[in-house]
Amino acid sequence: MAVTAQMVKELRAKTGAGMMDCKKALVQTDGDMEAAIDFLREKGLSSASKKADRIAAEGITSILVKENEAIIFEVNAETDFVAKNEGFQTLVKELGDHLITTKPATVEEANASTMSNGLTVADHISNAIAKIGEKITLRRFEIRTKTDADAFGPYLHMGGRISVLVVLENSTDSDAARDIAMHIAALNPKYISRDEVSADEVEHERKILTEQALNEGKPEKIVAKMVEGRLGKYFEDICLLDQAFVKNSDQKVRDFATSTGGTVKEFIRYEVGEGIEKREDNFADEVMSQVNKNKIVYHMV
Repeated sequence: MAVTAQMVKELRAKTGAGMMDCKKALVQTDGDMEAAIDFLREKGLSSASKKADRIAAEGITSILVKENEAIIFEVNAETDFVAKNEGFQTLVKELGDHLITTKPATVEEANASTMSNGLTVADHISNAIAKIGEKITLRRFEIRTKTDADAFGPYLHMGGRISVLVVLENSTDSDAARDIAMHIAALNPKYISRDEVSADEVEHERKILTEQALNEGKPEKIVAKMVEGRLGKYFEDICLLDQAFVKNSDQKVRDFATSTGGTVKEFIRYEVGEGIEKREDNFADEVMSQVNKNKIVYHMV
């Protein structure tokens, strides 16, 4: 089979190996891309570490529920395009199955754990990097358990851009738990109830609201009362149970949960890439860089 410049470019992107090494691998394997990847790895010429300095801020958050156990986790890649790749989706499922089975305590412990195929999670991810061509990382995960009297509410938004896991205690209404999870995905509360807000945070907000009221020229004798009223609105913004339910704005989430006979014990909300500093590339420069690379590959092959 004739080896083309496009094939060399694709193999180079997937493995990080040199151009001539990629051409040699394809020649040796008669153009078989997967076999060429294995050839380069066996020769030590493919290294996922070459992609280690890249920023992986895209990817997928996901949830897996198995009876009374559930895991919410995030796997990152460099681009949203790769996050939709079938190979990446398969990797995410494999990682979820492994994590909920082995229940590691940390990401470091997870990466060092051995999967059913005999590879560590780190090595399994490295193989995926070689095939997919982007940096991939297991970023975070949390495992939760419940009793038979409770319900999990898993909700995935936009194909996994946002995932929410709710534990509804003393209620087996999983549909209601999922509705609460959907609400959390939309409104992004910080806490379940006012009881979880620290006194320091409340006092900080009270001072800000007081200054705002004074700057508005409000009489000092009514400022304190106004501030307490505005604090109530602040709690509605950050506390789940105080929020108007997205599916019925006339009802608080607290009342909706109570109507199921249960209470919201816990929720976890993941959004892809939150907290990761994303690189801001010059798109025009990036395009020209790729054009120039294509010219070089074509000339040398």
